[in-house]
Amino acid sequence: MTTFTLAHLSDAHVPPLPQPDLAELLGKRILGYLNWTRNRHRIHQSTVLDALVADLKGQRPDHIAVTGDLVNLALAAEFAPARAWLESVGTPDHVSLVPGNHDAYTNDAVPRFARTFGDYMRGDHGAPGFPYLQRRGPLALIGLSTAVPTAPFMATGTLGKAQLDALDRMLGDLSAAQLCRVLLIHHPLRSKHKYKRLTDSEALQIVLKRHGVELILHGHDHIHSTMWFEGPSGRIPAIGVPSASSIADGHRPAAAYNLFAIERAGDRWHCAQTVRGFGDGTGIHELQKAVLI
Repeated sequence: MTTFTLAHLSDAHVPPLPQPDLAELLGKRILGYLNWTRNRHRIHQSTVLDALVADLKGQRPDHIAVTGDLVNLALAAEFAPARAWLESVGTPDHVSLVPGNHDAYTNDAVPRFARTFGDYMRGDHGAPGFPYLQRRGPLALIGLSTAVPTAPFMATGTLGKAQLDALDRMLGDLSAAQLCRVLLIHHPLRSKHKYKRLTDSEALQIVLKRHGVELILHGHDHIHSTMWFEGPSGRIPAIGVPSASSIADGHRPAAAYNLFAIERAGDRWHCAQTVRGFGDGTGIHELQKAVLI
Protein backbone atom coordinates (compact mmCIF):
# COMPACT_ATOMS: atom_id res chain seq x y z
CA MET A 1 0.00 0.00 0.00
CA THR A 2 1.75 3.16 -1.25
CA THR A 3 0.82 6.57 0.14
CA PHE A 4 0.60 9.57 -2.19
CA THR A 5 0.91 13.00 -0.54
CA LEU A 6 -0.95 15.93 -2.06
CA ALA A 7 -0.30 19.45 -0.72
CA HIS A 8 -2.86 22.25 -1.05
CA LEU A 9 -2.40 25.99 -0.68
CA SER A 10 -4.46 28.89 -1.95
CA ASP A 11 -4.94 32.64 -2.19
CA ALA A 12 -1.28 33.64 -2.28
CA HIS A 13 -2.20 37.23 -3.26
CA VAL A 14 1.48 37.61 -4.09
CA PRO A 15 2.76 40.80 -2.40
CA PRO A 16 3.72 43.56 -2.73
CA LEU A 17 1.27 45.27 -5.06
CA PRO A 18 3.04 47.16 -7.88
CA GLN A 19 2.24 50.83 -8.26
CA PRO A 20 -0.63 50.98 -10.76
CA ASP A 21 -0.91 53.34 -13.68
CA LEU A 22 -3.68 55.89 -13.32
CA ALA A 23 -5.56 54.37 -16.24
CA GLU A 24 -5.57 50.98 -14.52
CA LEU A 25 -7.49 52.38 -11.57
CA LEU A 26 -10.60 53.13 -13.59
CA GLY A 27 -13.64 51.09 -12.64
CA LYS A 28 -13.54 48.31 -10.06
CA ARG A 29 -9.80 48.47 -9.44
CA ILE A 30 -9.98 51.81 -7.62
CA LEU A 31 -11.99 50.18 -4.83
CA GLY A 32 -9.57 47.27 -4.61
CA TYR A 33 -6.60 49.63 -4.58
CA LEU A 34 -8.07 51.67 -1.71
CA ASN A 35 -8.71 48.45 0.21
CA TRP A 36 -5.12 47.33 -0.39
CA THR A 37 -3.55 50.62 0.73
CA ARG A 38 -5.75 50.94 3.80
CA ASN A 39 -5.77 47.35 5.01
CA ARG A 40 -4.69 44.40 2.88
CA HIS A 41 -1.05 45.47 2.47
CA ARG A 42 -0.58 44.81 6.20
CA ILE A 43 -2.23 41.38 6.06
CA HIS A 44 -0.56 39.84 2.99
CA GLN A 45 3.20 39.64 3.55
CA SER A 46 5.91 38.19 1.35
CA THR A 47 7.89 36.89 4.34
CA VAL A 48 4.87 34.85 5.43
CA LEU A 49 4.35 33.45 1.92
CA ASP A 50 8.03 32.57 1.51
CA ALA A 51 8.17 30.80 4.88
CA LEU A 52 5.03 28.80 4.14
CA VAL A 53 6.30 27.62 0.75
CA ALA A 54 9.68 26.68 2.25
CA ASP A 55 7.97 24.59 4.91
CA LEU A 56 5.69 22.94 2.33
CA LYS A 57 8.60 21.98 0.10
CA GLY A 58 10.40 20.59 3.14
CA GLN A 59 7.53 18.09 3.52
CA ARG A 60 8.34 16.75 0.02
CA PRO A 61 4.79 16.21 -1.23
CA ASP A 62 4.27 14.17 -4.37
CA HIS A 63 2.13 16.91 -5.92
CA ILE A 64 0.85 20.41 -5.09
CA ALA A 65 -2.56 21.97 -5.78
CA VAL A 66 -2.96 25.76 -5.87
CA THR A 67 -6.57 26.96 -5.96
CA GLY A 68 -6.35 30.51 -7.25
CA ASP A 69 -5.96 34.16 -6.39
CA LEU A 70 -2.29 34.49 -7.24
CA VAL A 71 -2.68 38.22 -7.90
CA ASN A 72 -4.58 41.04 -6.20
CA LEU A 73 -5.98 43.53 -8.72
CA ALA A 74 -4.77 41.73 -11.87
CA LEU A 75 -2.57 44.68 -12.80
CA ALA A 76 -0.34 43.98 -15.79
CA ALA A 77 2.75 44.30 -13.59
CA GLU A 78 1.50 41.66 -11.13
CA PHE A 79 1.68 38.71 -13.51
CA ALA A 80 5.44 38.30 -13.91
CA PRO A 81 6.09 38.23 -10.12
CA ALA A 82 3.18 35.83 -9.66
CA ARG A 83 4.61 33.56 -12.37
CA ALA A 84 8.03 33.66 -10.69
CA TRP A 85 6.42 32.78 -7.36
CA LEU A 86 4.54 29.82 -8.83
CA GLU A 87 7.73 28.54 -10.45
CA SER A 88 9.34 28.67 -7.00
CA VAL A 89 6.58 26.36 -5.76
CA GLY A 90 7.21 23.82 -8.50
CA THR A 91 7.16 22.98 -12.19
CA PRO A 92 3.93 22.45 -14.17
CA ASP A 93 4.23 18.67 -13.93
CA HIS A 94 4.39 18.99 -10.13
CA VAL A 95 1.82 21.77 -9.56
CA SER A 96 -1.85 22.00 -10.62
CA LEU A 97 -3.48 25.44 -10.73
CA VAL A 98 -7.00 26.82 -11.06
CA PRO A 99 -7.79 30.56 -11.19
CA GLY A 100 -9.59 32.64 -8.58
CA ASN A 101 -11.80 35.70 -8.74
CA HIS A 102 -8.88 38.10 -8.23
CA ASP A 103 -7.14 36.48 -11.20
CA ALA A 104 -10.19 37.50 -13.26
CA TYR A 105 -10.59 40.91 -11.63
CA THR A 106 -11.36 42.59 -14.96
CA ASN A 107 -12.19 41.37 -18.47
CA ASP A 108 -8.63 41.85 -19.74
CA ALA A 109 -7.22 39.80 -16.85
CA VAL A 110 -8.82 36.52 -17.95
CA PRO A 111 -6.80 36.03 -21.19
CA ARG A 112 -3.64 37.41 -19.53
CA PHE A 113 -3.90 34.86 -16.74
CA ALA A 114 -4.43 32.07 -19.28
CA ARG A 115 -1.36 33.14 -21.26
CA THR A 116 0.82 33.49 -18.18
CA PHE A 117 -0.15 30.27 -16.39
CA GLY A 118 -1.56 28.06 -19.13
CA ASP A 119 1.05 25.32 -18.70
CA TYR A 120 -0.05 24.90 -15.05
CA MET A 121 -3.70 24.49 -16.10
CA ARG A 122 -3.46 22.00 -18.95
CA GLY A 123 -4.86 18.48 -18.94
CA ASP A 124 -2.97 15.38 -19.93
CA HIS A 125 -4.29 15.68 -23.49
CA GLY A 126 -2.46 19.02 -23.81
CA ALA A 127 -5.35 21.25 -24.83
CA PRO A 128 -6.28 24.30 -22.72
CA GLY A 129 -9.68 24.75 -21.12
CA PHE A 130 -11.78 23.65 -18.17
CA PRO A 131 -12.41 21.20 -16.75
CA TYR A 132 -8.98 19.70 -17.21
CA LEU A 133 -7.87 16.23 -16.14
CA GLN A 134 -4.40 15.39 -14.86
CA ARG A 135 -3.46 11.89 -13.75
CA ARG A 136 -0.76 12.00 -11.10
CA GLY A 137 0.06 8.72 -9.40
CA PRO A 138 -3.25 7.31 -8.10
CA LEU A 139 -5.01 10.69 -8.43
CA ALA A 140 -7.30 12.12 -11.06
CA LEU A 141 -6.94 15.88 -10.53
CA ILE A 142 -9.88 17.74 -12.06
CA GLY A 143 -9.46 21.50 -12.42
CA LEU A 144 -12.48 23.80 -12.67
CA SER A 145 -12.61 27.55 -13.25
CA THR A 146 -15.08 29.69 -11.33
CA ALA A 147 -13.14 32.86 -12.20
CA VAL A 148 -15.33 35.48 -13.88
CA PRO A 149 -15.19 39.28 -13.76
CA THR A 150 -17.81 40.72 -11.42
CA ALA A 151 -19.30 44.08 -10.53
CA PRO A 152 -17.83 46.23 -7.72
CA PHE A 153 -18.38 44.81 -4.23
CA MET A 154 -19.00 41.34 -5.70
CA ALA A 155 -16.72 38.29 -5.59
CA THR A 156 -19.00 35.57 -6.92
CA GLY A 157 -17.91 32.67 -9.08
CA THR A 158 -19.65 30.84 -11.92
CA LEU A 159 -18.92 27.59 -13.75
CA GLY A 160 -21.48 27.81 -16.55
CA LYS A 161 -23.44 25.09 -18.32
CA ALA A 162 -20.69 24.13 -20.78
CA GLN A 163 -18.19 23.45 -18.01
CA LEU A 164 -20.73 21.57 -15.91
CA ASP A 165 -21.74 19.40 -18.87
CA ALA A 166 -18.09 18.65 -19.63
CA LEU A 167 -17.49 17.76 -15.97
CA ASP A 168 -20.50 15.43 -16.04
CA ARG A 169 -19.04 13.59 -19.04
CA MET A 170 -15.55 13.50 -17.56
CA LEU A 171 -16.69 12.01 -14.26
CA GLY A 172 -18.78 9.48 -16.16
CA ASP A 173 -15.73 8.42 -18.15
CA LEU A 174 -13.73 8.07 -14.93
CA SER A 175 -16.31 5.92 -13.17
CA ALA A 176 -14.58 2.64 -14.03
CA ALA A 177 -11.03 3.85 -13.29
CA GLN A 178 -9.49 3.07 -9.92
CA LEU A 179 -8.37 6.65 -9.37
CA CYS A 180 -8.85 8.97 -6.41
CA ARG A 181 -10.79 11.88 -7.91
CA VAL A 182 -9.81 15.28 -6.49
CA LEU A 183 -11.77 18.35 -7.58
CA LEU A 184 -9.88 21.67 -7.58
CA ILE A 185 -12.04 24.79 -7.45
CA HIS A 186 -11.56 28.31 -6.09
CA HIS A 187 -15.00 29.11 -4.68
CA PRO A 188 -16.46 26.92 -1.94
CA LEU A 189 -19.67 25.09 -2.76
CA ARG A 190 -21.38 26.75 0.19
CA SER A 191 -20.84 30.33 1.36
CA LYS A 192 -22.30 32.43 4.16
CA HIS A 193 -22.02 35.55 2.02
CA LYS A 194 -24.19 36.08 -1.05
CA TYR A 195 -21.60 38.36 -2.66
CA LYS A 196 -18.94 35.61 -2.45
CA ARG A 197 -21.01 32.59 -3.45
CA LEU A 198 -20.67 30.12 -6.30
CA THR A 199 -23.75 31.04 -8.31
CA ASP A 200 -24.34 27.57 -9.80
CA SER A 201 -23.31 25.52 -6.79
CA GLU A 202 -26.59 23.59 -6.81
CA ALA A 203 -25.99 22.45 -10.40
CA LEU A 204 -22.47 21.31 -9.46
CA GLN A 205 -23.82 19.42 -6.46
CA ILE A 206 -26.25 17.56 -8.73
CA VAL A 207 -23.31 16.38 -10.87
CA LEU A 208 -21.37 15.33 -7.78
CA LYS A 209 -24.37 13.52 -6.34
CA ARG A 210 -24.63 11.55 -9.59
CA HIS A 211 -20.96 10.65 -10.08
CA GLY A 212 -19.08 11.52 -6.89
CA VAL A 213 -15.47 12.47 -6.22
CA GLU A 214 -13.30 11.55 -3.25
CA LEU A 215 -12.13 15.04 -2.28
CA ILE A 216 -12.85 18.72 -3.06
CA LEU A 217 -10.20 21.41 -2.44
CA HIS A 218 -10.97 25.15 -2.52
CA GLY A 219 -9.86 28.57 -1.28
CA HIS A 220 -11.56 31.99 -1.47
CA ASP A 221 -12.80 32.45 2.12
CA HIS A 222 -9.30 32.55 3.71
CA ILE A 223 -10.34 30.24 6.56
CA HIS A 224 -9.92 26.65 7.68
CA SER A 225 -13.03 24.88 6.47
CA THR A 226 -14.44 21.36 6.25
CA MET A 227 -17.84 20.84 4.62
CA TRP A 228 -19.53 17.65 3.50
CA PHE A 229 -21.61 17.07 0.37
CA GLU A 230 -23.69 14.16 -0.77
CA GLY A 231 -22.22 11.70 -3.26
CA PRO A 232 -23.63 8.52 -4.80
CA SER A 233 -22.13 6.25 -2.14
CA GLY A 234 -21.36 8.51 0.82
CA ARG A 235 -20.38 12.01 1.84
CA ILE A 236 -17.68 13.99 0.03
CA PRO A 237 -15.30 16.18 2.10
CA ALA A 238 -14.67 19.71 0.81
CA ILE A 239 -11.64 21.36 2.42
CA GLY A 240 -10.77 25.06 2.44
CA VAL A 241 -7.54 26.69 3.54
CA PRO A 242 -6.49 30.20 4.69
CA SER A 243 -4.59 32.62 2.48
CA ALA A 244 -1.00 31.48 2.01
CA SER A 245 0.38 34.99 2.64
CA SER A 246 -1.73 36.31 5.49
CA ILE A 247 -1.07 37.14 9.10
CA ALA A 248 -3.86 36.61 11.62
CA ASP A 249 -5.91 39.81 11.57
CA GLY A 250 -8.57 39.12 14.19
CA HIS A 251 -11.08 38.05 11.54
CA ARG A 252 -9.24 35.32 9.65
CA PRO A 253 -6.44 32.94 10.65
CA ALA A 254 -2.78 33.14 9.71
CA ALA A 255 -1.36 31.39 6.67
CA ALA A 256 -1.57 27.61 6.50
CA TYR A 257 -1.61 24.75 4.02
CA ASN A 258 -2.90 21.19 3.99
CA LEU A 259 -1.25 17.84 3.33
CA PHE A 260 -3.38 14.87 2.28
CA ALA A 261 -1.98 11.36 2.64
CA ILE A 262 -3.96 9.25 0.17
CA GLU A 263 -3.79 5.48 -0.21
CA ARG A 264 -5.97 2.65 -1.44
CA ALA A 265 -6.80 -0.41 0.64
CA GLY A 266 -8.84 -3.02 -1.19
CA ASP A 267 -11.75 -1.28 -2.88
CA ARG A 268 -11.63 1.85 -0.72
CA TRP A 269 -9.64 5.08 -0.64
CA HIS A 270 -8.27 6.43 2.61
CA CYS A 271 -7.30 10.07 3.11
CA ALA A 272 -5.75 11.68 6.19
CA GLN A 273 -5.36 15.46 6.47
CA THR A 274 -2.53 17.32 8.21
CA VAL A 275 -2.78 21.10 8.63
CA ARG A 276 0.48 23.04 8.89
CA GLY A 277 0.70 26.78 9.43
CA PHE A 278 1.51 29.66 11.73
CA GLY A 279 -1.43 29.22 14.09
CA ASP A 280 -1.16 31.57 17.07
CA GLY A 281 2.64 31.48 17.17
CA THR A 282 5.45 32.87 15.07
CA GLY A 283 6.73 29.67 13.49
CA ILE A 284 5.13 27.09 11.26
CA HIS A 285 4.07 23.86 12.92
CA GLU A 286 1.47 21.12 12.74
CA LEU A 287 -1.92 22.50 13.75
CA GLN A 288 -4.30 19.60 13.29
CA LYS A 289 -4.78 16.07 12.00
CA ALA A 290 -7.99 14.50 10.73
CA VAL A 291 -9.11 11.34 8.93
CA LEU A 292 -11.45 12.30 6.08
CA ILE A 293 -12.21 9.02 4.30
